[in-house]
Amino acid sequence: MEIARNVQEVRERIARAAARAGRSPDEVTIVAVTKTVTEAAVREALAAGISNLGESRVQEAQRKIAQLSGCETSPVWHMIGHLQRNKVQTALEIFDIIHSIDSVRLARELSGQAKRIVPVLLEINVSGEETKGGFPPDELDEALAAISNLPNLSVRGLMTVAPWVDDAEEVRPVFRALRELRDSFGLEQLSMGMSDDFEAAVEEGATMVRLGRIIFGERT
Repeated sequence: MEIARNVQEVRERIARAAARAGRSPDEVTIVAVTKTVTEAAVREALAAGISNLGESRVQEAQRKIAQLSGCETSPVWHMIGHLQRNKVQTALEIFDIIHSIDSVRLARELSGQAKRIVPVLLEINVSGEETKGGFPPDELDEALAAISNLPNLSVRGLMTVAPWVDDAEEVRPVFRALRELRDSFGLEQLSMGMSDDFEAAVEEGATMVRLGRIIFGERT
């Protein structure tokens, strides 16, 4: 019941943030991040209407997908973490969309092994933090040109991981910069915003927010 209440509260906060920006909340997809979350908790989230799940590790996603195979709901699985090239084949088998394309080399590996058209997002390191992956904004033009020509990938949009801060207003410029970058290339999706800053992300144009703790509680 607590997870259902959390999901409802998140939906209400997204609706208010969307209204402040003159948007519809229907434009925003909640990707519930299930890292370290129990099978029972994931089932509660699905029962509360969550239909998109995100994982950052291929092996953990494999295990959860197997556990949930008997569910009435068949969620859309999002790969949201760094993808190692030696895990590409497995990732292609279990994920519906990959948010974290951070190199042309990885994109070529995915395209070469894919047996279907795979929706992908390109990860952008908007803040320039050395500890984060992704393309620098000034390299996106070249990267997008190369990746868009690959036969088995469909570039749907951009993704970023904002810096960790106490005040979400401090990362608003990161979200705004990603939206402007997305718009300049005529792309559709913006994966940005997490538990501490998703309202600012929605106000700045997020179409996907990746939420873990605010839905499932603190990780143990």
